Amino acid sequence: MGRPVKSSRFGSTAGDFEVTGAFSTEAIQPDGSNAETVSTESGNFIVAQRSSTRFKVNFLSSDGSTRLIQILDLKPVAPGSLTAGQFCLQIILDDSTVAYASKIFNNTVHYKEAGGTTGSTKYSLSSEGADEGGDADGVGQIDTI
Repeated sequence: MGRPVKSSRFGSTAGDFEVTGAFSTEAIQPDGSNAETVSTESGNFIVAQRSSTRFKVNFLSSDGSTRLIQILDLKPVAPGSLTAGQFCLQIILDDSTVAYASKIFNNTVHYKEAGGTTGSTKYSLSSEGADEGGDADGVGQIDTI
């Protein structure tokens, strides 16, 4: 693994990574009502890094009843394509292209676009909306809480 991400970028405070989508490792929702599905609620966040693709993630269960903390695999897919035990982070590239992170290091993110194009770029953390116009500085924007 390359240099890990600074632990100060993880947590539930403003300016920390926000998880775009998370899929629990559990088969049934905590209330027992249905099968677990993807959680795309605002406020889902990374707690700690295990490797460049495995992270401890705090997220709201898809039924909205419980906050879960699980070790999930980072996958470069849209939230609707996630399977159990996976999560995704959306990144807006400098040309306003939407991509999903495949690996995260301290200053660099490897990504995959919807068309299958892969690459890497430096990243910055910014709030939702501030990243929508992209930036011409060659830096990708990852959403924050």
